[in-house]
Amino acid sequence: VTIGVNFHWQRKQTQVFNGQLQLVVEADEITAINIIPVEKYLKSVISSEMSATSSVELLKAHAVISRSWLLAQMEKRAKLKDGANSFFSFIKKDDEIIRWYDREDHTIFDVCADDHCQRYQGITNAGNATVEEAVNATRGQVLTSEGEICDARFSKCCGGITEEFQYCWENTPKPYLLSICDNEELGIRNEELGMRNEELGMRDEAFFDNWIRTSPEAYCNTTDKEVLSQVLNDYDQETPDFYRWRVEYTQEELSRLISEKIKDDFGDIIDLIPLERGKSGRICRLKIVGTKKTLTIGKELEIRRTLSDTHLYSSAFVVDKHFANEGDNQSANGDNKVPSSFTIIGAGWGHGVGLCQIGAAVMGEKGYPYDKILLHYYRGAEIKKYYI
Repeated sequence: VTIGVNFHWQRKQTQVFNGQLQLVVEADEITAINIIPVEKYLKSVISSEMSATSSVELLKAHAVISRSWLLAQMEKRAKLKDGANSFFSFIKKDDEIIRWYDREDHTIFDVCADDHCQRYQGITNAGNATVEEAVNATRGQVLTSEGEICDARFSKCCGGITEEFQYCWENTPKPYLLSICDNEELGIRNEELGMRNEELGMRDEAFFDNWIRTSPEAYCNTTDKEVLSQVLNDYDQETPDFYRWRVEYTQEELSRLISEKIKDDFGDIIDLIPLERGKSGRICRLKIVGTKKTLTIGKELEIRRTLSDTHLYSSAFVVDKHFANEGDNQSANGDNKVPSSFTIIGAGWGHGVGLCQIGAAVMGEKGYPYDKILLHYYRGAEIKKYYI
């Protein structure tokens, strides 16, 4: 089975599955669907997303959010199937393409088995006693908010601050998916964190530029290999830099990449301009200025896919332009000069919404129980027993 589809670590993995197999024929393709009870599914997911060395509190926290997310997606699919609350995930204008990737991508099954949803690798990695303990101890527990099961998103590393739902997917804010600082040891009280981000001014370009070039304290700002091994499987550990990272492109590389991804000729790339950032500073609308074409793209995953052969680690970044003669960014008559190269400096790994897996692993090592970990990342949510 191909795992990590289109990511930089994409590879093949031999997988073994339990449960029933359903084959669905659509046009000239056959889709293989594995039908399995929720709790058995979770034991595989937690083993696939986490390592056997993870703390039991981290595993419990992940069991609750994986269960919550799954059940929320199943409810959402049922509503979409009935024609209620349907939405488009694609907005296209002459000078703008805004796209996000979510529930409507899966119309004939509940969830996929790869990183688009959450990793499910059958019983290939299942059978770990600590995972069994964590899933059994939290059986039926879900996060709820305002009487509904939480759409509990999560990502590898938030880079120090989490993002809000609407900047990555449809424009329906979730009250429990707020942008928070991934640290409670800097004198910031829990109840202040939700308001703190406006003060931080992550959408102010000068402030964000300064912030991203530093390495502020955060739970997920760690190089502890034992902690990282709890979250990062062997192939994930091939990615050494994720809290802060940089990518460099020549003019030729970037112009080729953008033209290939968008399937249009932009000519030389003059600039990459953030038009809108989310609360965490992640770009959700980016203006690409070329000598032949100008286009605005979004949301975060579309930006990440356009600016990389696979995916940029995140859309929380700033861009440095370099010129053959540094400092000469405009000609005498005010026309834009063409940069010779670009450096993208970024923070975090993934969309940054909800639980930060590396931050949660650090919290587990610090002795936080799973309920405290969950309520750090999902503000105002409650943990409830959904079934016995």
